[in-house]
Amino acid sequence: MDLAVDTMMAQELTGARPKCVLLAEDDPYMRQLLASALRKDGYEVIEAKDGIECLGCMQSWVFDHAAPTLPDIIISDIRMPGWSGLEILQIARAKDPCVPVILITAFGAREIHNEAWRLGAAAVFDKPFDVDDLRELVLKTVPPR
Repeated sequence: MDLAVDTMMAQELTGARPKCVLLAEDDPYMRQLLASALRKDGYEVIEAKDGIECLGCMQSWVFDHAAPTLPDIIISDIRMPGWSGLEILQIARAKDPCVPVILITAFGAREIHNEAWRLGAAAVFDKPFDVDDLRELVLKTVPPR
């Protein structure tokens, strides 16, 4: 993507910190695929292998009230061990309603989509989906620095 290349060059010239994506996905192949694509677009990606690890990455922001290392966007699978993506969405919304949360799921029933929208998801992608569609939405929602 031209935008990603231009953004990465601008980051190198200015020394700006790239925007941060918190990515929670329990399928290691899918997590690696998404993380790699987002890194190529110029994002810093924090990977969580399940809901427990995702919440651990959010701990200082949500629970400690420390100077937060706030993710700029969260991408989470819905069905994961520990905490579900819907629960992660609820926690993120309670702390900061401005942080966009994109959910992905292999179980895209209408009820799940409705619950995600009710809780304030920025988008819900049903697996399988085109990774470029997710990348495009992330670029539009949170352009990398």
